[in-house]
Amino acid sequence: MTSDSTYPQAARPRGHDFQQRPLLSVEARVLGTLMEKARTVPDSYPLTLNALVTGCNQKSSREPVMHLAEAQVLEALEALRSLHMVVEGSGSRVTRYEHNFPRAAGVPEQSAVLLGMLMLRGPQTAGELRLNTERWYKFLDLASVDGFLEELQDRSPEKGGPLVVKLPRAPGAREQRWTHLLCGPVDTAALASSPQASAATEDDLIALTRRLAALENTVAGLQDQLQNLNEQLGLSQPGQR
Repeated sequence: MTSDSTYPQAARPRGHDFQQRPLLSVEARVLGTLMEKARTVPDSYPLTLNALVTGCNQKSSREPVMHLAEAQVLEALEALRSLHMVVEGSGSRVTRYEHNFPRAAGVPEQSAVLLGMLMLRGPQTAGELRLNTERWYKFLDLASVDGFLEELQDRSPEKGGPLVVKLPRAPGAREQRWTHLLCGPVDTAALASSPQASAATEDDLIALTRRLAALENTVAGLQDQLQNLNEQLGLSQPGQR
């Protein structure tokens, strides 16, 4: 996992500027995608704009699925740059982008990983988060995931206030889910009763999540390989001009 020391010093924020306003959903998707690719495909990171658009519009490992245009992603990148969350890479013929989230948000890497996964995949239980982040960071146990989530929930006003909230237990569910607050306050009651809430047992959920994660990882890996090949050959992605 990348340490904080590798993030650009020039992008160090002043007073957690992002707390001045909530992120838009498109900004959260762009940011989460950069955070994901930094850990899962480091050889092709920082990302080109084409690769970032493709990553944002993935049909796997995304909730909700989005269909963002290049102009929307560029607008989000510019906004995130103003918040010190994204910087442009240098030393390449093509502009590349990388995130600066841990420094901008003032959180440790483990907390950043959990927030990134929540931005990409919506509300999840601590168990789901631990499984879904295995390619990003291997948490020691479920208690450590809970610990970082609770720290984010109990964050003091001086540090910008809570960044996650624990949702009420949904009817028939054994575990409570968490959601992020980077896009502003949420309707916890509505999220808790949403169709995403699962009534399956934790053992069933773990088994299903592991199988789904393996399939998603395979698909994402193939997409990244195709993206890299197209860039090397100077080809555009299907559906892009």
